Amino acid sequence: MKIASFNINGIKARAEALKDWLKEAEPDVAILQEIKSIDENFPRELFEDMGYTVETHGQKSFNGVALLSKLPLEDVTRGLPGGEGMGREGADDIEARYIEATVIGAKDSLRICGLYLPNGNPVDLQSDGTPVPGSKYDFKLKWFDRLTARAKELLAAEEPFLMAGDYNLIPQPEDAKRPEAWKDDALFRLESRAKYRTLTSLGLTDALRVRNTAPETYTFWDYQAGAFDRNDGIRIDHFLLSPQAADHLVDCQIDAYTRAKAKPSDHVPIWVELDI
Repeated sequence: MKIASFNINGIKARAEALKDWLKEAEPDVAILQEIKSIDENFPRELFEDMGYTVETHGQKSFNGVALLSKLPLEDVTRGLPGGEGMGREGADDIEARYIEATVIGAKDSLRICGLYLPNGNPVDLQSDGTPVPGSKYDFKLKWFDRLTARAKELLAAEEPFLMAGDYNLIPQPEDAKRPEAWKDDALFRLESRAKYRTLTSLGLTDALRVRNTAPETYTFWDYQAGAFDRNDGIRIDHFLLSPQAADHLVDCQIDAYTRAKAKPSDHVPIWVELDI
């Protein structure tokens, strides 16, 4: 089973490019982020004609996640649990950033958690160095806590699952061409990385680092100043596998070539292959 994750940065602008990549890469399941579309406006027919079942969790102009699957999907749920009172000014979190479903493979089933974790910038801090309550950075860190809580629930079930998508998180200095440029950014601040480490320390495997230890391996390059040509990138799109899923890991790689194509996203696809 080949499963890919791709922040497409707008389905309206990237539909044809996404279609072309799907034809080339042939993933069984594609997890999309930043579709930036309400469900009704997502061009599902374009992908259904390719044999994909389409499940979306959209939002007008911002965020939005989706699953495209050539394999049967069951128990599709939308929204990360624990969002009560987590939105702006104490409202519920209504941002479309999370979708789950069970995909039925040839040998076993797999729970897929597709996510688009908040960016967290600007970093607003109080005098004691803690995030300002209700700020974007505060929301990011609390979203991480909710994701960790969900991982604990899934781990307790002892069934294969993965959490994949745009984490907006640079795990280590080697995951950035110029880590010093990111030291005060929400993507690389110590608090953010500590939350990520708390999540992975539950027993989740960073699939790419198991199968690809090459230096300067990134998934995002800014559109400005020829960042891609200089490989001035960062690794912020990740596959985290439960122990039961990691046992079936065959490969994990990045399709960086898509960044050089016409009208690219600022992210590129990352994919895993599981014998499942």
